[in-house]
Amino acid sequence: MAGTGDDLPTAIPPAPGLAEKAYAVLEDWIVNRQIPPGSMISENRLSEQLGMGRTPIREALQRLQHIGFVEVHPRRGAVVAGVDVVRQLELIEVRRPLEELMVRCAAQRAAPEERRTLKALARDIAEAAQGGDAARWFRADRLIAETEARAAHNEVLLGTVQAIQAQSRRCWYGAIRQSNGFGEGAKRHDSVIAALVEGDADLAASSARKLVNFLERMTKGAVERYGR
Repeated sequence: MAGTGDDLPTAIPPAPGLAEKAYAVLEDWIVNRQIPPGSMISENRLSEQLGMGRTPIREALQRLQHIGFVEVHPRRGAVVAGVDVVRQLELIEVRRPLEELMVRCAAQRAAPEERRTLKALARDIAEAAQGGDAARWFRADRLIAETEARAAHNEVLLGTVQAIQAQSRRCWYGAIRQSNGFGEGAKRHDSVIAALVEGDADLAASSARKLVNFLERMTKGAVERYGR
């Protein structure tokens, strides 16, 4: 039966650390609705699916509970929470200044390899938009966000931004699909990356503000379509 957790998708390649691997897999499945809202997820089933013990699974679920992706019920397992698009607007208010701070820091501190990676990801997301490849687009979008956050070289900022970005992705996934905003989204990312790679902190922050404004517009469109 779909949505019961018995038909979980195939796991993505392992990430460093078992708990981190479990978290990355589950976040991806929840964001792209391979596990839709309301689905039950059991630790035993995930342990079998991912080939690991229950301890890292439990740690991943606790982390997902902390950012509002799941509701954990003792002896029953976890339930995937619904998406509150209105709450996304509150997240955007918090995300905007953090995003600007993040890219400012990254423009000043990113290592050469991180700048090269971001340039390659800008090409990747542009090609995905041109080819209408949604799966590739969202994969590149996530990698861009993760690389920019790490390139800021601030562990406190990294943890805070990653949690907010993860929550935003759930609404972003549906909103951008509905509005077919892949092309504009790719261009917004390209502007941020170009400034960051050149070390222009002011332009990177300005471009990040425009990217978040675009996200806000997409989110408001989702609110208008579906209501609270």
